[in-house]
Parts: sequence; C-alpha cells; structure tokens
Amino acid sequence: MQDLLWHLPLRYEDRGTVVPIGSLRPDQQALIDARVELAEVVRGRRPRLVVRVSDGSGQLTLLFFNFYPNQIKQFRRGVRIRAFGEVRPGLVTLTMAHPDYQLGEPSPATEEAGLVPVYPTTEGLNQTQLRRLVRSALELAQAPGALDDLLPPWLRQELGVPPLLEALRLIHAPSADADLAALVDGSHPAVRRLAFEELLAHHLSLLRLRQKLQEVAQAPRLTGDGVLRRRFLESLPFQLTSAQQRVDAEIARDLASSRAMLRLVQGDVGSGKTVVAALAALRAVESGWQAAVMAPTELLAEQHFRNFSQWLGPLGVEIGWLSGRMSGRQRESALAAVASGEAAVVVGTHALFQESVHFHRLGLVIVDEQHRFGVHQRLALREKGERDGLQPHQLIMTATPIPRTLAMTAYADLDVSVIDELPPGRTPVTTVAVPNTRRQEVIARVRAACAEGRQAYWVCTLIEESEALQAQAAAATAERLTEELPELRVGLVHGRLKNAEKEAVMAAFAHGELDLLVATTVIEVGVDVPNASLMIIENAERLGLAQLHQLRGRVGRGAVASSCVLMYQPPLSAHARLRLGIMRESNDGFEIAQRDLELRGPGEFLGTRQTGELRYRVADLVRDAPLLPQVQRGARRLLEESPQLAQALIARWVGSGERYAQV
Repeated sequence: MQDLLWHLPLRYEDRGTVVPIGSLRPDQQALIDARVELAEVVRGRRPRLVVRVSDGSGQLTLLFFNFYPNQIKQFRRGVRIRAFGEVRPGLVTLTMAHPDYQLGEPSPATEEAGLVPVYPTTEGLNQTQLRRLVRSALELAQAPGALDDLLPPWLRQELGVPPLLEALRLIHAPSADADLAALVDGSHPAVRRLAFEELLAHHLSLLRLRQKLQEVAQAPRLTGDGVLRRRFLESLPFQLTSAQQRVDAEIARDLASSRAMLRLVQGDVGSGKTVVAALAALRAVESGWQAAVMAPTELLAEQHFRNFSQWLGPLGVEIGWLSGRMSGRQRESALAAVASGEAAVVVGTHALFQESVHFHRLGLVIVDEQHRFGVHQRLALREKGERDGLQPHQLIMTATPIPRTLAMTAYADLDVSVIDELPPGRTPVTTVAVPNTRRQEVIARVRAACAEGRQAYWVCTLIEESEALQAQAAAATAERLTEELPELRVGLVHGRLKNAEKEAVMAAFAHGELDLLVATTVIEVGVDVPNASLMIIENAERLGLAQLHQLRGRVGRGAVASSCVLMYQPPLSAHARLRLGIMRESNDGFEIAQRDLELRGPGEFLGTRQTGELRYRVADLVRDAPLLPQVQRGARRLLEESPQLAQALIARWVGSGERYAQV
C-alpha cells in the first residue's frame, strides 16, 4: 500500500474543463465533448481507424493505429463521445492519436473528471490501472491505524506542513483550485512533508547505527608522546596549511577518545591528505599500536608506501608492504613482520584483509578512496583489528569532493573533515576547450612542452564503456602521436593491459623515462608526477565534471604553470557546453562537485550501488537541500524524546535497508 502512496505523479491533466473544438491549438492537451460523424478503416502500409467528430464549433479527427474490429461498430454516427488527448496538426483537421475516450452520455460522477494524475509507469501497467490502485490505497489508508502520522505536531508546525493523509490526498487527488506547478516541482507543503519525512528516516537510520556502533565500539586511546610527530613535522620541507592543522586537531581529538573514530577526510586533489594520514599513523605508533593504510590500486598503494617510507623510515618506523602480487618467501617475511608488530605501519591493497594476514595490535585503519572498496572489504579490515573487546579507529580519505548537502545525508554516520586549502606553491591549472579541428596546434603544444623538459598526458575517451574499444582508440592515438612526434618517448597505458605491464609504464613515466603518456581514464586517481604539466583530454564532452576534475588533478602537482586542454568534437550539446564552461571557470573541486550534483543528481554522483542511501522515493537532494538543517535538528530531538517514533519512521522508509554504515 505504501509503495503506491509514495509513488508520486509526474504531472496532472485537466479533465474537468471541456474545450470547444474550434478553439483547440496544436500541442494542447484537452478534453472535448462531441458527436461521431464518421468512422472508417483506412488501409495502407499500416491500417488505421479514423473517427471524424464535431461539436458545432469545428471538426477533429481521432486516430487509432492499434484497434480491434468491434471498436469500429462502437463509433456509430451520432453517438456522443468525450475524448482527452494531445492535439496535433493534421492534413484536413486537427487530430488526436489514441485519446482516452468514453462513449455515450457521461455519468454525473465520471471517474476521470477533474484533475487526473499521470504517474511514472512501466511495461504491463497502464495509467488507468495505476490510478485505480492508488485510489484503493488511499481508501485503505483512511482506516484507523492503517497509516500512522509519524511526524509529531511540533515538527509539523515548525515545517508548516499538513498531516500525512491530507498531504497524500492533496498529491494524488488534488482539487480543481490546487497549485499544480508547486505539486509538480516539489515546493508544495504536501510534497515537502513527504520529502522531509523520508530524509528524516534515512538520517535517523544512520545516526542510530552510529549510536549502536559507539556503544559497542570501544577503541584504544591513541595519544602518544608527540616525539615522532614533532620530528616528522621538522623534517618536512614545508609548513602545514591551516586547513591541514585544523583537520589534524580534529583527528587527534577522536583518537584520544575510547570511542572508535569514524572520520571522513575530504580534500581536493593535492591538498595534502596523505601528510594528515601520516600524522594519525604516528599517533598510533607512539601509543604502541599499528596502523594499516589501504589503497584501491597497486599503483596508489605503492605511492603511499614510497611516501610513508620516505617520511617515517628516517624516524625509525618500520613500514610493511603487502600486495596480491607478492609470493613465496617475500610474502612470508612480510606477514611475519605484520604479525609480530615489527611493521608498525602496513601499506597495501585489498591484500591487507586476506585471511592469512594477522596484525599484532591494529589501532588505526586508514582507507584511501573508500568509495572504490566494497563495504564488505572495509568491514573485513576493521574486523582484523578486533581484540580484547577493542576495535581500530577508522580514517577514510577521498579526493572526490562531496558537496555539503550530500555529505550531510550520505555520511551522517561519519564525522566529516574538509581540507579546503591547497599548499602554497601549487599553481592553479589553466584550462582551455578547443575543437578537435585544431588537433595540429595541440600536438605542436605537446612538442613545445616536452622540448622544455616537461611531461604530458594524452587521455583518450570513447562513448562506449568498452575497455576493448577504449584500448584500440588509445593504441591508435599512441601510434599516430609516435609518428608525428618522433623525437618524444611515448608510452601507452589502458585497462586491457595486465597490472604488471600497466604499472611498469606508469613507473617509467613517473621516473621521467617517458615524455608523453597516452592513456585511457585508468590514470584518474592518485598518480603523482610533479614534472607533468600538460594534459590533453580527447572527447572531453563525453565525460562528467567529477571525472574531468579528477583527470585534471594529475597535472599542476609541481611549481611550474600547468595546462589542461579539453578537446571536443563539435557541435556541443547545451549540457556539454555548460560542463566544459564550468571546468574553464573553476579549479575548486567543491564548487565543481556542487555543480555536478545539480547537473547529474545524487545517485549517479556517489554511485548508488556503494552508498545504498540515495535511492530516495520522494526526496530530491538538490531540490530539498534547504530542509537538511531541520532534518538534522529534528532527528536529534526525536532520538532523545521519542525513540519509538524514530524506529517507526526508519521501518517505514528504510525498512530492511538499514545497513553496513558501520564502515
């Protein structure tokens, strides 16, 4: 019943006002009341039933392409007909194709009179059936106890919204004077009421899971004496930005508590998240515990291993390395170092949570680019650290900036820290968009940059999400560029290469053995080559804003001025022009993320499969963002004052979907 009640109309049709045929206009949806003059089947490549009707003010032709023999007999000359449909131009008169119609004298209570809702539907279920089912659900909901109003009066009053049954009646069976525009765009109090209730239920579900987790999740207090951290900070060739210092202080506060930390650190590409993670790891080491750092790809994990070894090795901290490719003796000695606690910080890929891995005392888990891991993988790593009733603190890092509205809902169970400042010395990347007719100019630009000792990326994208086709496109481009730029060392990397081959090419580029790297979008996350100062993205119009921004983040990592060329295939759609314009205007990942959310919607932005939160039935995060502060306040008060109501709301909107927010 509730599935039907929460299934909101897309729009409404006015079937209560009869329009004279003489005043009809093309593209108008209208109800006419007329008499049949003629009905005949016109043969042709596709037979059609043609019915001519008139009402004294003009004539109209009704067309039926799918019809049955008996239908022709129904349209007797002189019979009265009420028909509703869209008016289209025709050869002789205006036409209506496949209208909804009723023959004979209309009854006083015509079922479809007045404003009629039009619902999103699916094959095998038509509007008439759906309307009938929703009407039945509304009738059932009137029975005492069938559908409780779960918003307390104080909350309804604060929001200025009607009681639940009244809201549902307003939405599914609006009166003739209803504000249809507001019902459709979601600004009507009746729709706002349902959206608020759904957002509230999701928020409560995450808060409650967090509450449960913190009741049971005792964690070690990681304070440390600060000696290693002081030496580490003194060894750095730069000062931490004030944003890094702020986030470090927030993490320190969490780690000093016996409640397990669950903190998400978001920072734009190159904002210095890894340094903050290293400081957290040192707190664990100073307190006699181990830290594990997990990255989604071997390449990114290797980069973390290099950074941590370079930074922490001189301080006497042993860094362990675990990857799926290790075998034999090398693997055994790595596992032994982890199990004995000799390796104080362990860096690796998903190999970290295989059964054979045993930690000595795991106090902190750091997960990079967490949205790339399945929830179960993260959970497995957390369970590795459970001992003596304690479990590790969790620090999650992402370079995919998440707009505040999304973070407030998708990550209500996490504390969110934002590094919103780039380190000094990082130059903003200059972005230009050029049509691919200027390809030769772009190639000349690559030649000039590499002649100055710089390196460049050339990214190939295809409209098909096929790795095979992408690989072909990249291979063909690499071949062409090798011919046109014989003086440059050109490398090629794509998703079809074996991991070892892929990483060998990337490593050669990172070490300066290649001048130009032709790649598919596999280079999106994490690779750090400060000498690369130019990026060309082919068919940039086919990529979303978040992906374009991530790719652009591969350049501008050194002190030299960097550029990104967005090469597109004209003509551009309005949407694509808007995306490329945003990329030219802004280097701010958070602003780009907010614009991306507005253009694409939340499910696609976060990848619905991983978050599980964002399949809202009524709410829309972009439209309903202004409700979120009230949702947060209301959720806290409800949990304190009416836990039973909170539970009922979760059961109604989230149901068995309460899930894995422990990770």
